[in-house]
This record gives sequence, structure tokens and C-alpha cells, in this order.
Amino acid sequence: MQRIDVALVGAGRMGQVHGPNAARHPGLRLKYVVDARPGVAEAMAGQWQAGVAGLEQALADPSVGGVLVCSTTDQHLAHASAAVAAGKAVFCEKPVDLDLAKARQAQPLFRDARFLLGFNRRFDPHFLALKRRLDAGEVGRLEALHIVNHDPAAPPPGFIPTSGGLFKDFTIHDLDLARWLLGEEPCEVFASASCLVDPEIGRLGDVDTARVLLRTPSGRLCVISNTRRSGCGYDQRIEAFCSGGRLAADNVHTSTLVATTAQGALAAPIHPGFPERYRDAYRAQIEHFADVVHGRAAPAIGYDDGIAALALAEACGQSARAAAPVHP
Repeated sequence: MQRIDVALVGAGRMGQVHGPNAARHPGLRLKYVVDARPGVAEAMAGQWQAGVAGLEQALADPSVGGVLVCSTTDQHLAHASAAVAAGKAVFCEKPVDLDLAKARQAQPLFRDARFLLGFNRRFDPHFLALKRRLDAGEVGRLEALHIVNHDPAAPPPGFIPTSGGLFKDFTIHDLDLARWLLGEEPCEVFASASCLVDPEIGRLGDVDTARVLLRTPSGRLCVISNTRRSGCGYDQRIEAFCSGGRLAADNVHTSTLVATTAQGALAAPIHPGFPERYRDAYRAQIEHFADVVHGRAAPAIGYDDGIAALALAEACGQSARAAAPVHP
């Protein structure tokens, strides 16, 4: 398979996930790592025999067919816009931006772009199987959803001020899943949130525990449960309640081994964090991006999906502050 060069912009937490996946892919070659922090780009580049470059240099190289934007959230839109303007296929971590008005203003630039947004959970094999069986009508017509997304532990307080808040940083994944599974755009959002995990999060102006209720025009309902501390690992579940039964994607455990004694059954724990739980999803996502870069596929998740999820996240914040439903 021909390998097409790609550049990684941002070698932080998500760059450490997507960069190696791209470097290992038989259809991609990691040519450049772009990161302004001293030593960070060099460490990643040295690991994968890539070069270190500035963004302008990487985008000016005609051999670079794709760009992975994994920079800080406040730079996603600027870096993705520059890569699209340079004619590159772009993979961008979510969200597209924290400012909905700014993201909407940039929408025309992305209309015909080869742009894939990083909502990785649509690529999770368990959630994808649920989606396919739901669409096939295996248990009748969908009526309600329950999405559980619980982090194992709260992030460090220093992360909060630049994160965009719980709804734009965290719940946005679930809002995208809800849109994908419901098959309709939610027309009403009601959110309630508290700070129950870490008082410092509240002092910094954010919340760490939330419940969101979405309603669609046909009356379908979706409840989203979020917390920054599960107490039991990375708790990730979906239930779909239908006219003829229920479909459920439960937690994935680190092992299928179960020990059963007179005292009861002892199973392995669920995965401790997102890199382990969604390892297969991240690989499948880069597999799809490789197809986009090679011209074999159109992006499955585009800029408009990012706008829609961001609008719902903003509506969640408005609803929680007003203690009233919001119609996005």
C-alpha cells in the first residue's frame, strides 16, 4: 500500500494517542511533528523517525496529504482552518472550538473540506454494533436512550480553566452519540449540574456532575449521566429502549475471567481510563482517516456534526444556569 505523509500538530495527551496510530498505519507515514513546547515535538519525532517542523513548513510541503490536529482546544479551529486552506485532509480532535459563534462563522471554509472530527465513540465496535442493530429494527422502534459517561477521577484543577467546562469538554461526546443514535436532532435540552466531586472545580467556575435530558421532535428521550468520579473505573454504557425490547452496550472489562466461589463471583475491573477503553475505536478512527487521505472514503463525521454537538453543549450550560429547558 502506498504511504502518504501526514503531519501531527500537537504532541500532548491526544497527540500521544493519534500520532502513534498514524505512524503504525500501513497507508500513512508520520513525516512531521509540530509542537511549540521545547522537547515535546523532538521526543515524539524521535520515537517515530519523523521530523520536527513549524506549522507553516509542514503545510507548505506538497508531500503532506493529511494533518492531525491534536493541539490545545483553543487552537483547534485555527490549525484546522490553516490545514484545510492548504488543501490537506484534516483530522481534528473535538470540539471544533469553544465559541459557537466563531465556529459557525468558519463553517463555509469547511463545506467541501476533507475534514474528520474526532468523535471516536462512533468507531467503538460495541457502540457501532448497537447502532447497526438499532437501525435494523431488531427490537422495534427506538423510544428512549440512556447514556452513561463517568470518568474514573477528576482532572487536575489546572485543566479546568482552559477546558471549556464539563459540557463542552466532556458531555459533548455523549451529545454526539445521542444525535447519532436518535436519528433526529434534539429540539429541547434540560440540564441540571452540581459540584460534588471536588470543591476546587466549583471554585474555578465549573461543575463535575450532571444529568441531561434531550427530547426530539417525535418525542424520543435521551438521558445522559456524567460525573468526573465514578469510583469504579471508566464507566461507559449505553441502553436503547425500544418498542420490542432493549439493546445495551455494557462496560468492557480488562479480562473475561470470572472466579466463582461460595462467597460469590469476582470479575475483573472495567478499564481504568479512556486510552485503554477506546483503544480499538481510536485505531478504527485513524483507519478511516487513512481512507479519507487516500480518497477512498468521505469523512463519516464532519464539521457540521461538530457545530451541532457544540450547540447542544452550549444549550446544556444555559439550561443548567437557568434551571429551565432550552430550545437550541
